[in-house]
Amino acid sequence: MQDRPGLVAGLQRGSTRLQAASGRPAPPSPSAAPPSSVPRQPAGLRRGLCRRRVRAGKNLWDLHEHPKCLLREGHAHSTHEILVSCFVICGKATPQKRERMKCVFLIFFMNLLSLYAGKSLRRDGSYPKTFEDIKNEIAGYTDIAKAIIDLAVYGKAQNRSYERLAVFADTIGPRLSGMKNLDSAIKYMFSALREDGLENVHLEPVKVPHWERGEEFAMMLEPRNHSIAILGLGSSVGTPPEGITAEVIVVGSFDELHKRAQEAKGKIVVYNEPFVSYGETVRYRSQGAVEAAKVGAVASLIRSIASFSIHSPHTGWQNYQPGVPRIPTACISVEDAEMMSRMSLRGIKIIVHLKMGAKTYPDAPSFNTVAEIVGSKYPEQIVLVSGHLDSWDVGQGAMDDGGGAFISWEALSLIKDLGLHPKRTLRLVLWTGEEQGGIGAEQYYQLHKENISNFDIVMESDEGTFQPSGLGFTGNAEAREIVKEIMTLLQPINVTDVYDNADGTDIDYWMRDGVPGEWHCSSHAVARAIDGLVF
Repeated sequence: MQDRPGLVAGLQRGSTRLQAASGRPAPPSPSAAPPSSVPRQPAGLRRGLCRRRVRAGKNLWDLHEHPKCLLREGHAHSTHEILVSCFVICGKATPQKRERMKCVFLIFFMNLLSLYAGKSLRRDGSYPKTFEDIKNEIAGYTDIAKAIIDLAVYGKAQNRSYERLAVFADTIGPRLSGMKNLDSAIKYMFSALREDGLENVHLEPVKVPHWERGEEFAMMLEPRNHSIAILGLGSSVGTPPEGITAEVIVVGSFDELHKRAQEAKGKIVVYNEPFVSYGETVRYRSQGAVEAAKVGAVASLIRSIASFSIHSPHTGWQNYQPGVPRIPTACISVEDAEMMSRMSLRGIKIIVHLKMGAKTYPDAPSFNTVAEIVGSKYPEQIVLVSGHLDSWDVGQGAMDDGGGAFISWEALSLIKDLGLHPKRTLRLVLWTGEEQGGIGAEQYYQLHKENISNFDIVMESDEGTFQPSGLGFTGNAEAREIVKEIMTLLQPINVTDVYDNADGTDIDYWMRDGVPGEWHCSSHAVARAIDGLVF
């Protein structure tokens, strides 16, 4: 086990590294050939599904599902172990810029703390210090924490991340995988990160899916004419040019669909599944078309995965299965799903005409965008912070995940502006192809996993930027006590609670291989900075 000073020694006591330490590879050239393709895990199974198990050395922890933020830009109006150190920031939404800045600030604070120079928590490089020693060291970061808070909340960086994001979203717009807008976004961020004075700014090539929705609409013809708001789901096939006209069968679950399989043949299946949580209910979106096709349906329409609606369908990725016919699939609003359910219960026949022009093209070239602040003492050791640049095509992607990406950038900016010198390298990665199941992150992992022993912790923000109230944590009791002590540094902004549960899409590969991770629900750059310095 490589001896590493800092709280990571306390948090990871008893765990072992998976590989021997090795040097950092030189950044690939943007013109380099993309890494070979690797098997893709279905997107719906990669994000938000419950009861994942991830490994940290010889120990296993159960990770319960954590619901995704419901108000996502990609939804028309629009993931991680917390082995010994995984966090989720949770809180209520707020429209005020100051509160948004606080959310942006929390994530940054956690990273800074794990990176900043501090005394080793080992007495002689072999034995961990007592918990009282750890508490005293954490308390020693009080002034640093205050400096970060003052700069981000009250100083010249106040609202900076918000303003950066607003310009970006207004200038670029939606950034679906394969779109020219995503290429423009990557070029924009490459230039912005260099202008910000960050180190080793470069692009790492990947291949991403290219799907376009085309023209789409649905109309109820019986028992009356009614325009149904729809959004085709990512990777869906289109209808024939003339569309599909068929009777509807409404079901509330997969079990009901299977029991009524004979009735569903040749019909359009409408799922009116009750919303429980994003993690549990999203399976209807990811698997709905496959299950409908298995019983002979010609299309599927799925109630949007949300607790409420304003006649606003939500899009997202869905998955087909080999050997199962591919049928068109789209999400509809909660209101229309409920209406058709009521009609069906009354015995009323429902006929719908559906037309979708969706097409899938060959995978397109894209890039993960990378920038760093190189560590002063252990430059080969990495603390990774991240968010994704891509978005859905029907919103600006400001919340999903522009906010997370710009919060992660702000973490580095704040550290640089304060002249702080983290011991370990703070690496920012802005993923591409996340909405299709973490495609860019998967290829990044394949490219860098040979150096996994050098990754101290991986962090991701993809739950929206709301007012935070604390961090979610999963791990052993000793580690939880350390996290509680770290959170006391956030008392000035009243963000001190420690919650359970966490999940993450883009960093899941690392956590499954034993790298500690953090996942942020309502994000804040300050917390990311603190955590980064202490660990």
